[in-house]
Amino acid sequence: MRPTTVARRLLVGATYAALLLPLVTVAWLSVFAQPIMSFPPEGYSLHWYANAWSKPQFASSFVLSLQLAAISALLGVGTGTAAAYAIERGRFRGRRALSALLLSPLAFPGVVLGTGIYVFFVRVDNAIDLQIVATLPGLIAAHALLAIPWTVRLVSASLQGLGRAPEEAAANLGARPLTVFLRVTLPSMRAGIVAAAVFSFIASFENLEMTMMLTGPGYATLPVEMLSYLNFNMDPTLAAVGTVQTVLIAVLLLVADRFVSLSRVTS
Repeated sequence: MRPTTVARRLLVGATYAALLLPLVTVAWLSVFAQPIMSFPPEGYSLHWYANAWSKPQFASSFVLSLQLAAISALLGVGTGTAAAYAIERGRFRGRRALSALLLSPLAFPGVVLGTGIYVFFVRVDNAIDLQIVATLPGLIAAHALLAIPWTVRLVSASLQGLGRAPEEAAANLGARPLTVFLRVTLPSMRAGIVAAAVFSFIASFENLEMTMMLTGPGYATLPVEMLSYLNFNMDPTLAAVGTVQTVLIAVLLLVADRFVSLSRVTS
């Protein structure tokens, strides 16, 4: 092999190693036998996985995070898909400005976005006496806001890749607008919608910076509970929780990629 080929493969291998090393390290730490993590390990055990599941705060926050991610992804993907279709197929002024507005949450750090949403919720509470902060509907609304930019970006890319020619051809052959949408446009959007749902679910499930500004008693998500646990404990329980979280996300990505090529949509 030529030196350039060898160098390129070494660079790719080093990049993969740098990406996977933290995940492998966390999984390794999760099976340490000793309660205080130290090297070399004194032995290996799966005790910390059972310990994590036995703690009510982890079990309840895990279920809450799953429910929150699923509901917010459903709402955000539905709203974002309709917005992306209007932007790409509509004929009105300000379409690009609307697209930039819907994509803007991706440009803000999570803490800034969470602070802004918190201030907005407080003002709504003061104006109409409706408590939204530290409630499940408030969390769902905030996490749906995370799903909309991903959906607009990915579904818009799917529509741009399709172009208008297939839709115009179907219309010229006598298909009605609803038939064109259901038989031509919607199938072409499927890859973008599935990818948006997957990334929206992951973004909600793993979100910490924004969520910690909006949670309250009884509504702490898994990342927030992990941070709270870390303040008082240093055992490998968090490594076990993080490993389960990583495996869940990896399985979700593999299943989604089985039906839709995510690399083709996101590239």
